[in-house]
Amino acid sequence: MIEIKNISKTFGDKNILNGITATIETGKCNLVIGASGSGKSVMTKVMVGLMSPEEGDVLYDGVSMIHSEKDQQKVLRQQIGMLFQGSALFDSMTVEQNILFPLDMFTKMTAGEKKKRANEVLARVNLKEANHKYPAEISGGMKKRVGIARAIVLNPKYLFCDEPNSGLDPQTSLLIDKLIKEITTEFNMTTIVVTHDMNSVMEIGDHIMYLHQGRKQWEGTKEDIIFSKDELLNNFIFASDFLQDAKQMRMMEANNGKN
Repeated sequence: MIEIKNISKTFGDKNILNGITATIETGKCNLVIGASGSGKSVMTKVMVGLMSPEEGDVLYDGVSMIHSEKDQQKVLRQQIGMLFQGSALFDSMTVEQNILFPLDMFTKMTAGEKKKRANEVLARVNLKEANHKYPAEISGGMKKRVGIARAIVLNPKYLFCDEPNSGLDPQTSLLIDKLIKEITTEFNMTTIVVTHDMNSVMEIGDHIMYLHQGRKQWEGTKEDIIFSKDELLNNFIFASDFLQDAKQMRMMEANNGKN
């Protein structure tokens, strides 16, 4: 379990995060949503130890990421997998070499063991034949899957995904969402997804946190969203007429199910 306790962060005289407290639920897809500039990325950087807050703490199963010694922070970071927005693959390395990189950095496995593990995660993301391709030779969706494979190669307890559907077409986005959800369930990971994609919210969001101007404005399940009376949340999620209609349909379906 990850506990965020009264996190505040400023840049100069601008408050980016204002006393955010929340619990990230174990074994679930936890989605963080909000407009650009709402503090989503800064909050996740604080959570993984890339930034230090002026106030507050982040606890991983009771162990502080903020106030622990560097050796303990290193141990915690090795339990975290990261899928970056642009996949962040090394262009000069093959797919297999990209996957091997964390194993080379953080394990004492033999070359054979590393190769076996790389093939295992590539198979899990349905990229068995991509080992010797370079990032420039594969599609955007395949790059995301390579990024996921690299993120889980060390068997992390926690998986952070920053805008995993950025730049993808709707069909590929659905496939990436499905893969993230499957991996979360299969490996009992605690997954945190920062996203603007409302389809992701409604498809894979077990627990959702909405940030507005650096504050936690709302949190709940995707079912709770349908009946939410929070005006800021509704304006953000159901901004278009199409989504307003979708909300009405979901409310009707939910009400029919209760009758």
